[in-house]
Amino acid sequence: MRTKLFYFVILFVTIAGHAQQDAQYTQYMYNTININPAYAGSRGALSIFGLYRTQWVGMDGAPETSSFSINTPINNSNLGIGGSLVNDKIGPTNENNISVDVSYTVQTSANFKLSFGIKGTANIFNLDVNKLNPETAGDPQFQDLNNKFSPNVGAGVYWHSDKAYVGFSIPNFIETNRYDANDIAIFKDKINYYLMAGYVFDLDKYQYIKFKPAVLTKMVTGAPLQVDLSANFMFFDKFVAGVAYRWSASLSAMVGFQITDGLYLGYGYDHETTQLNNYNSGSHEIFLRYEFFTKNGKITTPRFF
Repeated sequence: MRTKLFYFVILFVTIAGHAQQDAQYTQYMYNTININPAYAGSRGALSIFGLYRTQWVGMDGAPETSSFSINTPINNSNLGIGGSLVNDKIGPTNENNISVDVSYTVQTSANFKLSFGIKGTANIFNLDVNKLNPETAGDPQFQDLNNKFSPNVGAGVYWHSDKAYVGFSIPNFIETNRYDANDIAIFKDKINYYLMAGYVFDLDKYQYIKFKPAVLTKMVTGAPLQVDLSANFMFFDKFVAGVAYRWSASLSAMVGFQITDGLYLGYGYDHETTQLNNYNSGSHEIFLRYEFFTKNGKITTPRFF
C-alpha cells in the first residue's frame, strides 16, 4: 500500500487512542440526544437541531461530522420522542446512523425529574478502497463495503431540573466489526459509556449573569478515559461564552447567540494539545437550534442544556 493507506491506518490508531469511537462533539450539552436517549423531550418544546463539525483541519482524511435531530415531549403524557441522523466521514469510510429515541419521565421532587430512554439505531457503513490507492488493484483483502447494515440499541437515564442535570447512557450495546480482512477485524465499534453532569449558578440577584460548570466522561474498553471539562457564562439570556478542556487532548473556546426567542446559534473551536497539533490547524464546530413556542406563547427558560 502507498502512503495514503499508511496515513489512514495511523489516523485510525490515533482516533482509537483518543477514545473516539462515537462521533465527538465539543458542544455536547446542546446535542445530548445523540448520546443519551433519555434527553428526548426534556426541554419541554419541539426542538430541531443541526450541527456540522470538521476535525483536525488540514489533516488528510480527518473526521467530518454532520448531525441533525428533532425531539419533543408528547402532550399530556410523560413520554418524549426523538429522531436523529448522524453522518461521520473518516478517510475512505462514510458512516450513517439513523436513530429513534423514546423517553419516559417521572417527577421525583418539586424541581427535579427523572427520565429513562431507549434508542434504536440503524447503522449504514461504506468503505471506498479507491481512496486508499492500493498498489495492486483488485486486491481481495481490500474490497469496497457498500451500505453494510447493522442494527443497534442503547439506553440512558437523565435526572434534571432547570438548574442541574446528571446523566448516564450507553448509546450502543452491540459491538460491531466495521471491516474484516480474512476474518480479522481491523476496526471494531466498541461500547461507549457516558457520564455527564452540570449545574447553573446565578451570579447576581437579577439573574443577568449565569455560570455553568459541566463535565462529560466517556469510557471505552481498551482506550484511555476521556474527560471533558467546561465552564460557560450566559449574559442576559442572550449571549454565551466559555472554555473547555478535553483531558490530554485539546483546549476549546465556545460562543453562542440567542438570535430570537426560538433560534440559537453556537460555535466552538478546538486547539489540539497533543503532537497532532503539528499536523492540523484545529477543529471547528457550528450548530443551529430552533424551538417552537409552547401553547402559552413561551419557550422553556433559556439554559445551557
